[in-house]
Amino acid sequence: MQHKPFNTAARRQIGLTLIESMVAMAIAAVATGTVLPGFQQALERRHLDGAAAQLHTDVQLARSLAVAQNRTLRVSYKTGSFGSCYIVHSGSANDCSCGAGGIPVCSNGARTFRSVHFEPTGAVQLRSNVASMVLDPTKGTVSPTGTLRVMGRDGRAVHAVVNVMGRMRMCTPSARLTGYPAC
Repeated sequence: MQHKPFNTAARRQIGLTLIESMVAMAIAAVATGTVLPGFQQALERRHLDGAAAQLHTDVQLARSLAVAQNRTLRVSYKTGSFGSCYIVHSGSANDCSCGAGGIPVCSNGARTFRSVHFEPTGAVQLRSNVASMVLDPTKGTVSPTGTLRVMGRDGRAVHAVVNVMGRMRMCTPSARLTGYPAC
């Protein structure tokens, strides 16, 4: 049996050199840096769309519950240091509010049917031009009418305009937010 001498020059190099690895990491960092801002905007847009859709669904739920249970219900909107929230509840306008951690607190026998809380540092905040809307069980109407604004951190917003029949029209005041008609 013959042994061949060990020849390092003839042997193929396997793997990457340190310089090749650094070049690959630099390319990956540049690609990530260009994609990340677009991803962040898309994520904030999804938060905004989701919150607006949930608000629309919950106001319609409140209207349906009022008619189905033949009882006057309210949707109350609160804003403060705790963030913002809305509560579907029975009772009068001030019977329910958002407590610590967004947990609804009711008094005078009022009952909460649904509540949603938005953290003060969260991706979305809620503002309303009315404190509370009453849902009439016999007519299915809402009074007073109002505009609910779901706003993202980047300034984009979706407005939910509630008419007297309890129907909502979604629109945006910003030209930067596609998919919604202009308000």
